[in-house]
Amino acid sequence: MANEWRERWREGRIGFHRDRPHPALIRHWPLLGARPGTKVLVPLCGKSLDMRWLGQHDHPVLGIELAPEAIEQFVAEGAGMVSRYRQGVFEVCRQGNVELWQGDFFHFHIEQAAELGAFYDRAALIALPPATRQRYAFHLAQLIPPGARGLLISLTRAPGEEASGPPFSVPAEEVRELFAPNFRVTHLEDGEPEPRSGFRESVWALVRRGPVE
Repeated sequence: MANEWRERWREGRIGFHRDRPHPALIRHWPLLGARPGTKVLVPLCGKSLDMRWLGQHDHPVLGIELAPEAIEQFVAEGAGMVSRYRQGVFEVCRQGNVELWQGDFFHFHIEQAAELGAFYDRAALIALPPATRQRYAFHLAQLIPPGARGLLISLTRAPGEEASGPPFSVPAEEVRELFAPNFRVTHLEDGEPEPRSGFRESVWALVRRGPVE
């Protein structure tokens, strides 16, 4: 899977990348209640412009991305000085208030997540095959403190449609099953099916449960 993603970035096969911030982020993030200054985790971030939108709205951002090509494109297409340093097994690149950690999300641990207070997932869950999604949901829960809020965008295809990916179809029942043990899960909206792919986006608000919930 890792080699496939890097190959996609090298060859420019990144149809999942949007050339503007996601409309659902703009609509719903202000309603989540994440305070200005709250640091936002963006797993499997690519070179998403959603990170710049969050940064422009008073949120430091920590993106984690396996492909160094994506990180280099992000900073090359941005503005401002770039600083580089190392944190454990991660090479870190900072531009403005966006930090990009190059490496495996599953190697990012709670000691490195001390300042995080929110998260945003537009392309992480749907990039993972079924066998890895449970691990992802559990690992995310370990990184996010009680009360932290997040926005998740999933994709579904109609029954009978081609199910190969990535991106993968993750039905509503699976989203609830994955996250409900550790998060309060609220369904916010469903989009219209995309004509070419048949995918329909669903938007979710998640709040990390405390130990007594």
